[in-house]
Formats: sequence, structure tokens, C-alpha cells
Amino acid sequence: MTPMPPISVPPPRATWRFMWRNPLHVLALGFGSGLSPIAPGTAGTLFAWASYDVLSLWLSPQVWAVLIGAGALIGVWACGHTSRALGLEDASPVVWDEIIAFWLILLLVTPAGWAEQLAAFLLFRAFDAGKWLAVGWADRHVHGGLGIMLDDLIAAAFTLLVMALGIRLYVLL
Repeated sequence: MTPMPPISVPPPRATWRFMWRNPLHVLALGFGSGLSPIAPGTAGTLFAWASYDVLSLWLSPQVWAVLIGAGALIGVWACGHTSRALGLEDASPVVWDEIIAFWLILLLVTPAGWAEQLAAFLLFRAFDAGKWLAVGWADRHVHGGLGIMLDDLIAAAFTLLVMALGIRLYVLL
């Protein structure tokens, strides 16, 4: 008698049911924003923008700083756990990294008008999706939850640098 080959079970898909199975999944999937069938990273960033504007009615900059710091630390765990559960290194529905990074950007550019926030959004999405410079390096070389969070935080740093240079140039002209 020959032994049966092991049965290969495909990893689960990111669905609403999958998300609600674990609080870490809820967080990592951006409260459902990462379940968007089109551009989940962009959907997560839009969720970050909208939620920042709403929550800022009640949260001070100091509370935001604590929330972002704690969210980044918990995000390493939540994003790594959820991506592993989905059978991927950096699953595209995992968008908590985009949310934390964009909240950080908005915290540091506030008070900013709608046009400046839009510029920050477009720059961040370009750095995050383009994986240029150190963003791409972190994406390729740092793995697990730390890598998932790190490349977006580096994209946020580049976004803030370009915003600061743009403001400086504007003032000089």
C-alpha cells in the first residue's frame, strides 16, 4: 500500500468573514478598507485620511502621537500575523501600515489645507506603490510584520521630506 500524499489546503482569502475571526485581522485589514477589490493600499490610505479628519475632532496632537506610536508597534504584530494567515509575505489587503504611515504624515503637516493634504496623499501613494529608493530596499530586505510596517514609514518620511522642500521652495519664491 502506498501512502497518500499530504493534502494541500490553500490559504484563506481575505474576506469579511476572515477579517472578523481575529481582532488582529480587523486591524491589519484596516477595518475592512483593505478588502477593496481595486487598489486596497489606496483604499486604506483614503480610510486613513477620512478617519484622521473625523477623529481629529476629538483627539489632540499628543493623543495622536501616542495612538500612532502604539499603532505602529501593534501593527508589526497584526500585519505579520494576518499576512502569514493569508499565506503571503506582504498581503495586499493588509493596509494598517498605510493607515499608520498616512496618519503620521497628516499629524506632521497639520494644519494643512485640502490641497496640501491631497499633495501628501499623492506623494505618499507614489512612494509607497513605486517602492523607490529606501522604500524598495526595505520592502525587499526586511521581512515579516516589521518589513510590512517599515517600508510605509519610510515612504511617509520621503513624503514629509518632499513636502518640506516644496514648502521651502514656495516660501523662497
